[in-house]
Amino acid sequence: MDKPVIEAQSGPAPTDLVVEDIVVGDGAEAQPGAVVEVHYVGAEYETNQEFDSSWDRGQSIEFPLTGLIAGWQEGIPGMKVGGRRKLIIPPEKAYGPAGGAHPLSGRTLVFIIDLIRAD
Repeated sequence: MDKPVIEAQSGPAPTDLVVEDIVVGDGAEAQPGAVVEVHYVGAEYETNQEFDSSWDRGQSIEFPLTGLIAGWQEGIPGMKVGGRRKLIIPPEKAYGPAGGAHPLSGRTLVFIIDLIRAD
């Protein structure tokens, strides 16, 4: 798959995690706490400003779900290898409320994630 484009969001930011399958994969299913390999792009909900992309670095990334923000820990399990999923993650499941130490604190985030491998 090619790098996805995150379309501008409309309306107020959701207060709960939103999980939307864009493409349903047919491979192994990611389990809670799994080690996953993904390609992803992330943008701020309000501005649609892209802040991170494995695509731009030219390589996928592998990590255990337990080391990630809560929105990924909750939003990736159930996804199947070969799938593409959009997550809209409120601050409470991302980097916390405004005023925190992280530059994205207080922001609702949008990710499009391609699941390449799940162990």
